[in-house]
Amino acid sequence: MDSKSIIGAHIAVVDDEMANVELLRRLLELEGYTEVSCYTDPREFLDSCRILPPDLVLLDLMMPQMNGFEVLERLRGSLEDFDYRPVMMITSDDDRDTKRKALSSGARDFLAKPVSPVEVGLRVGNLLQTRFLQLELQRHAERLEERVRSRTAQLEEARLEILERLALAAEYRDDATGEHTRRVGRACAALAEALGLPSDQVEDIQRAAPLHDVGKIALPDTILLKQGSLTHDETAVMREHTTIGATILSGSRFPMMRIAEQIALHHHECWDGSGYPDGLSGEQIPLAAKIVAVIDVFDSLTHARVYKRAWTTEEALDEVENLAGTKFDPTVARAFLRIHGRMPAGTASDTLHIDED
Repeated sequence: MDSKSIIGAHIAVVDDEMANVELLRRLLELEGYTEVSCYTDPREFLDSCRILPPDLVLLDLMMPQMNGFEVLERLRGSLEDFDYRPVMMITSDDDRDTKRKALSSGARDFLAKPVSPVEVGLRVGNLLQTRFLQLELQRHAERLEERVRSRTAQLEEARLEILERLALAAEYRDDATGEHTRRVGRACAALAEALGLPSDQVEDIQRAAPLHDVGKIALPDTILLKQGSLTHDETAVMREHTTIGATILSGSRFPMMRIAEQIALHHHECWDGSGYPDGLSGEQIPLAAKIVAVIDVFDSLTHARVYKRAWTTEEALDEVENLAGTKFDPTVARAFLRIHGRMPAGTASDTLHIDED
């Protein structure tokens, strides 16, 4: 405990008798306390507390304008940290009920009149030590809380970076820049927002969408990078990336990872039931997967790969429009086209909500 902080503590003496106030002031100064404020009017004291609340209050119980109980009640109502600012009642009333009432009102100690100089020094010192220990504990708790917040933020950043690198690893052989996954994440967030999803779900989809093809990490180059058409058997192997990706991402307790699992498994399902791996149709397909389906196709069409040319934006938009209602959820497709200026503002039916379960 820093003795300088205790000596420099702000002490307020409140007593309607000037002689009592002066006596306590002199006794406190003899103990080395340098910041002692004296009040004979409790109302003036309460006004001063709004500007500079004291570390310790020596409060007379019986005063004509406002007694000590009323002052305690006002202090409790006006100071958020009242419990950490000790009040010592000064009274000649030795009645037990009076002391019990004072303690229940928030007083920490009593000083009997006539006051003893030794007792004043000991009791004031003890109360101030307790206060400053509480302040130190509070500061320590705040430092620990800040460290926890900082560490939690670092862990969250690390977790998200790992997911980004996992998505990049899946695309590395096909797109070493990783830009496809980043574009898909951003575009899926914009489409989810256009569909009216809450901000937390939009963020989860933005984080989860880049992992849609994580299962491709298990595919051989001969299939993944083949420039010609795939054989029937090669197509079957290629389609396995959906179930492989879902397996990699399965078992998480976090909503974002459950969405990523849904996306990996179902982003090749079709509205008319002709997709894979489960042949889901219509509303059976998770909304996040339907969002990624549109964005993934559009981004793949508009960017060149070693085995294909890039389509123009207009050509790709035409393809999305043509596939609405067969490959794509028509509501999701309309919202996407509307983002690109192809459709007028939709109706309330274009606002959907994602099921995170």
